[in-house]
Amino acid sequence: MSPSSADPGSFSPPGSAAPRPSSASPDGTDGTDGTGTTASRDAGPAAPSGWLDRLVAVWPRVDPILFAAYAGACVLYAAVAFYSAMHQQTGGMWSAPLDDVFIHFDYARATARGYPFEWSEGNGFSSGNTSLSYPFVLALGYLVGFRGVLLMQWAAIVACTSTLGFLLVGARLLEPVGRWAKYLLPPVALSIGALDWSLFSGMENAFHLGVWALATLAALSVARAAGAPREPTAQATRATASARAAAPPKRLAHLGWAAGLAGALLYATRPESVVCVAALSVYAAIAVARAHGARAAIATLLRTSVPGALACLAQAVANRVFTGEWAASGAIAKLALNNPYMTSSEKWDTYEFLATYVVARNTNHHFSDALPWGWLVPAIALIPLASRRTRGAAALLWVQIVGWLALVALNGQVRWQNERYTMPAVAWLLVLAAMGLALLVARAAWANCDERRQEKPESASAEPTARRGALGGIAAAVRGGALARGLWCARVALALVVAALFWAHQLPRMRDQIWFFGRASRNIRDQHLVAGKLLAQLDVRRVLVGDAGALLYASDRPGLDIIGLGGYHDLPFARAGVHGLGASLELIERIPADDRPDTLAIYPGWWGDLPAIFGRRIAAIPVVGNVICGGAEKVIYQADWSPLAHGEGPASMRADERIVDELDVADLVSEREHGYAFPRPQAGFVGFSVLPDLRGSGHDRFDAGRVIPGGRSEAARVHAPREGQGRLVVRTAAPRAATIRATADGREIGHLALKRGDGWTEASLDLPEGLPETFTLTLTPVDGEWVDHHVWILDRPARGVSARPLAGQ
Repeated sequence: MSPSSADPGSFSPPGSAAPRPSSASPDGTDGTDGTGTTASRDAGPAAPSGWLDRLVAVWPRVDPILFAAYAGACVLYAAVAFYSAMHQQTGGMWSAPLDDVFIHFDYARATARGYPFEWSEGNGFSSGNTSLSYPFVLALGYLVGFRGVLLMQWAAIVACTSTLGFLLVGARLLEPVGRWAKYLLPPVALSIGALDWSLFSGMENAFHLGVWALATLAALSVARAAGAPREPTAQATRATASARAAAPPKRLAHLGWAAGLAGALLYATRPESVVCVAALSVYAAIAVARAHGARAAIATLLRTSVPGALACLAQAVANRVFTGEWAASGAIAKLALNNPYMTSSEKWDTYEFLATYVVARNTNHHFSDALPWGWLVPAIALIPLASRRTRGAAALLWVQIVGWLALVALNGQVRWQNERYTMPAVAWLLVLAAMGLALLVARAAWANCDERRQEKPESASAEPTARRGALGGIAAAVRGGALARGLWCARVALALVVAALFWAHQLPRMRDQIWFFGRASRNIRDQHLVAGKLLAQLDVRRVLVGDAGALLYASDRPGLDIIGLGGYHDLPFARAGVHGLGASLELIERIPADDRPDTLAIYPGWWGDLPAIFGRRIAAIPVVGNVICGGAEKVIYQADWSPLAHGEGPASMRADERIVDELDVADLVSEREHGYAFPRPQAGFVGFSVLPDLRGSGHDRFDAGRVIPGGRSEAARVHAPREGQGRLVVRTAAPRAATIRATADGREIGHLALKRGDGWTEASLDLPEGLPETFTLTLTPVDGEWVDHHVWILDRPARGVSARPLAGQ
């Protein structure tokens, strides 16, 4: 936008150049209105000099309505393309391209029924839904009548509305280039098929961008109200005083708190938004600092950031109170940082790989069908950093892009679900790309910046008058002559070539994404929704699932998510899932028998021996032309948990002995109660066995344990025998003989000799007298690894009482 066509009500972002008047105003000020924008004192803004600006300025009141209608039409056009593909594939039925969409629906339905923050009614508080706010928005639709799969229709309405809000606020970031520039944003922002796929998928991506727009608008309002002049000179004194009068401390405080609340909502929508909250808070604080000083800036920084920090703290405290974990289930299950078996080097290598992947996958795949054309998008997005009018907004967006990608690269799931975790950064990048194209096309976009670079105070000039005059004449010729017009034509041609090359190589990707959206939606309908309806017909009590969305939503039955995202009261299923299937089964063993799942609905290939040992096949639901489901068949099993036997003592326990303490290894609850520590990393892996009962009952018994390598130790705090001496008993499945050295508080108390056996084996040693009430028991295999399944401390029987031999000996 040319200097004279700036909107008096607009603002210049911190760090960007304000248009500079050709001469100072009569009163000695710089002729700005306190925001760095030229203002007329008599007849309002000067007439626009650019023909595009003049064209738009004909309808100054119509322009906002016209742009909103235009942006809304672009959003509807893109939405219809994707939802039409869905309906063509599903025969007109609403579905979703991801099972995770129905996880949001599960939470929303529970919320509408009065069970907020619960995935499955009756399971208690769950931290597994990454977005805390989105289910409440969906619950509103459920309450007004969007039930069943029609909730996807409501999600589509939310997506379109949120995307429109994102475009309206994004348009304000392009205003420093010119009023016309914002009209580039809708087609550019909706030009990437993968981004549109995520926006209209029913996930929280679109809603998140809508909330981001709200938080950004609030931060921009603080910056605008501050009205910071670009240069703290004597000429800016009157403008500064005007800004302070226009934005008194109370108004700045109110706007700051509003921005803080919007930031808290943004964090509650996606936790990675902590990057956005920090960037927007600093942006607003810089604007306030320039007009009101450091003290006001610090107050603004606190107002805009503290509500988000409190939201983060509140979530962590709620997680701790209701689940026993500070972190959310999603973070525990998905972040490599929480993998107990990986070394620091392995975690760093994983992070480096994912950080490279999130960039390369988008630029080399989603942005184009061939190299190197996908790199046109970030290349054009760098242009706004070169212009002083857009540098502040560009820096604000780039900080969020880089920070967001750096955070999501911690997530091991970032490679799946069509890279939806990276799409917010893609959306911001496209705002910058639209800004870059606008700068290339704008005729006067760079002239003002050249003027500012060449203008210097007379006192600082050491050049002869003749030389300054010659340079000024050359500059004027460049700005106003044929060369300027030629450069502008070259920039326009470059912009057209870039846009044409990008679209030529993006169009095949757009077509692929539209088809993929429809086919994935059909896959989810054909397998997950059909399986859910079958579960409802079978009238099951509780369903164990591995993908916790549509199965539960369509069946409307209580569930148990073996991956752990759904949660079950305070049992740590998410962390157990990271340790291994055996740890998850140990937690199922803790669930009362009447509340355990009576049905399994899983992909058998995901879970090893689980369905063969604990299930009886009932039915299988296939999917044809699969592009999104986890397997060709979703199989339903009748559950059989009879091998689970929580709380049983060792088979070798004598009639007059009693259990003083019990450590169930690989049961995370028992391990936590005993301060158990296994050798890590690359050790302590969880495995489980189901073998004949040593008591000769004729039934099999389950137990999970940890593999302890030779020479490495495990330790736990245990209670000593209460009366006199006692025994230490361990249980294992020993494919080979081993000897285990046992110590109590570092003092050796004996060795456990394990004999090779095909079933469960127990070994024991007598404990010495004089042990403290609790002591640290350390077990170390000295000649080969072993698998520690169970440890008991028993009271020793009185002397003279005969003892039967140990089972397995």
